[in-house]
Amino acid sequence: MRASAFLYPWDVIGDPDAAGRIAALGVEQVTLASAYHSTRALTPRHPRHRVVTAEHAAVLYPPDAGRWAGRPYRPYEAGDWAPGDAYGAAAEALRAAGLEVHTWVVLAHNSRLGAEHPETSVVNAYGDRYPWAPCIARPEVRALLVGLAAEAAVRSGARGTELESCGWYGMAHLHAHDKTAGVALGDAAQYLMSLCFCGTCREGYADEGLDPGELAAAVRRALEPVWAGAGGPSGDGWPGVAELLGAGPAAATLAWRTRVARGFQEAAVTAVRQAAPSDGPAFRVLLHADPAVYRCGANPGADPAHILSVADGVVLPCTGGGADAVLPPFAEHARGDTVLAANFTVVGGMGGSPGTLAADAARARDLGAGELRLYHAGLASDRDLAAVAEALRSLRRRPYAPS
Repeated sequence: MRASAFLYPWDVIGDPDAAGRIAALGVEQVTLASAYHSTRALTPRHPRHRVVTAEHAAVLYPPDAGRWAGRPYRPYEAGDWAPGDAYGAAAEALRAAGLEVHTWVVLAHNSRLGAEHPETSVVNAYGDRYPWAPCIARPEVRALLVGLAAEAAVRSGARGTELESCGWYGMAHLHAHDKTAGVALGDAAQYLMSLCFCGTCREGYADEGLDPGELAAAVRRALEPVWAGAGGPSGDGWPGVAELLGAGPAAATLAWRTRVARGFQEAAVTAVRQAAPSDGPAFRVLLHADPAVYRCGANPGADPAHILSVADGVVLPCTGGGADAVLPPFAEHARGDTVLAANFTVVGGMGGSPGTLAADAARARDLGAGELRLYHAGLASDRDLAAVAEALRSLRRRPYAPS
């Protein structure tokens, strides 16, 4: 199976051994961040530092001033954690080590944008804004994110891109000093807390036959037992949403959100394809996704048949047995050239299991995956990386007979 490791530019820049170390793992590709959200990242082997703090969402290259001139919003440039063309410098070193480089672009996840421009954010049924979650229904937000997709994806020498958060973001968020676990929120409550009630979304619900004010009140009523500690609905997933909100209103909210997400995804992929070079190998466009269309976040819900008619493939969250849930719906609609990439966390301290990677990857292959994504080679310990290298060697030795 073709394998790619996720990396940040700061994992490579200033470390002369980094590119060779990654190549020695046995991966053919690196998925290198070119636009990323705020983070605090460990760099266990870097000769100059051990922790990098990216203070806000930023592009990791100099943005094109002409592209963004006159627009109300534009990407933020990185600070000293990724100065200049950090992406370009890292990509050059990785290609010199024989690795193919694809861009890794985070779209609808930007806390600084929401803090400086509150009108761009998702607003829940209580009136709380989520500054980390741009509302993709708002035309000016979509224009920013589609432009970002095109610019950040098509960097010099890149052979493809992977678009993360290309859809709705919601309440769930790894926030500094998070204090939101006091009440357990299942899938259904997460969905209700992620419904947006900005002006654009209120108009969208009205177009679906709902009264936005009554809908917000219904959401608040449905969540009262959750806040009281009485637990969530008897059903899980989407049946739980329908139980809390009512089947009709739930379906109407999903119809609006699905229409918005599809339009955003189509526009982003089209913009990337138009920006990609027309000569040379085809530029691959993959989306991080989940087959449960109501889900939000880094892997937003996407109808498999639709998204595989738009993009070249998907990257799917498979850690912890997730492959059995997420791969079959996409495999059912895959063409011969469709890319189904199984994404496994290989950092033990972040819930990954590098020791079982060979078995996990073999299971994903049986379910239809043709490629692997390894999250995240820059964050992993030496022990984790050694386990990854052994797993990839094992997969190459093991003959595969399709079932």
